[in-house]
Amino acid sequence: MSLFPSGGRLFVFVCVRCGFELTAPLSQVALPAHARQKYGNGLQLPVLMESGTFAVELEPWGPPWRRWEEIDPDEAAARGIHAPVHALSDGVSGAVVIAPGDTRGAVLIPEKRGGACCGFDGGDGPNMACAACGLPVASRIDDCSLWQAVWLAPDAVRRLPVEGADAGPLSWADLLTEGDGVPPSEPIAPWGEPFRAGDRWHWSPQWVAAAGQALAHLLVASNGRAVAVPDGLTAKMFQRALDTLLPAGGPRRRAVLAGPGQPAHDGADILLVPSHPQTGKTWTPAAPAASAPLVPLPFGVWLRLVLPEPQLPAPASGPVPDGVLRDDPPTPNVHDVFRVDRGVFQHTLARLPAVRTPWLRKIHDNLTQHMHTGLL
Repeated sequence: MSLFPSGGRLFVFVCVRCGFELTAPLSQVALPAHARQKYGNGLQLPVLMESGTFAVELEPWGPPWRRWEEIDPDEAAARGIHAPVHALSDGVSGAVVIAPGDTRGAVLIPEKRGGACCGFDGGDGPNMACAACGLPVASRIDDCSLWQAVWLAPDAVRRLPVEGADAGPLSWADLLTEGDGVPPSEPIAPWGEPFRAGDRWHWSPQWVAAAGQALAHLLVASNGRAVAVPDGLTAKMFQRALDTLLPAGGPRRRAVLAGPGQPAHDGADILLVPSHPQTGKTWTPAAPAASAPLVPLPFGVWLRLVLPEPQLPAPASGPVPDGVLRDDPPTPNVHDVFRVDRGVFQHTLARLPAVRTPWLRKIHDNLTQHMHTGLL
């Protein structure tokens, strides 16, 4: 899906020391839920960002790091972190992530490979330098099980507007018309090997990350009571985790899919709604029945949940006309049980103030146990 069919405000990023251009013109979008995800072991993940876009990480990230034991709880709370995490970065906030193919005028620093086993992981700080003046300006990430990306160092670059394009974000109606859903499963090859027809199909890393983010919000919205979600893919994503983490018995709170183009759900206890892929804002009902809390899902995942069946293929000869799908075989099923992304879940839950309540804090602190049971 192209998020900017009619333009969008464009920027180029330049070296802060010499002004050399380091990127193609780019439009800003929301930071993906899976931006910092590590998926599986030794797997080859694709490029994180759509070409022509960039996103901003608002939190500090990268070295130097401090372990949780070295951090005052008041300092952590002031940074929006309300439960223990492994470590906190004392780096600079505002890192900018782009597709590797959108870089210009930067060269790799080969000796700054980090702790990677197969490629670069950015663990030693910026590993790309400005080709004009040599200033370290970015980190190329391409190690196994990590999303391929280039992270521009916020203190080494600045952005300049490009004349001409200035269109607002797409409306929800336009997204429904032009947007594509993210398939729930995909083939993922081992790192460094070409994709083959027989590659094993996995649950989509984007779905696994989206589930981790949304599950944290679902638990908060549950108020400690059992929750039921719709049957089908939504239940595969969430129901096992909800049944494991929340107490059984008593009436269940009802969570439903809601959003643009969907019927009103009066009486629902929780609404599963999309977040806008450009702005990151969560969809809200026009006339909120307003007590129902909103649980955000990335738009592409939400779209496949509300429209799970793609259009049936129609046979055609010669060039395939617009709007006609090829008669490809159906997507293979994934036989593994769906597992929520532990890292994304913990990252999200630790940043929700409600995690300070005893029952949620207990869930947060028992994540290792839930990993052993195959939940995460």
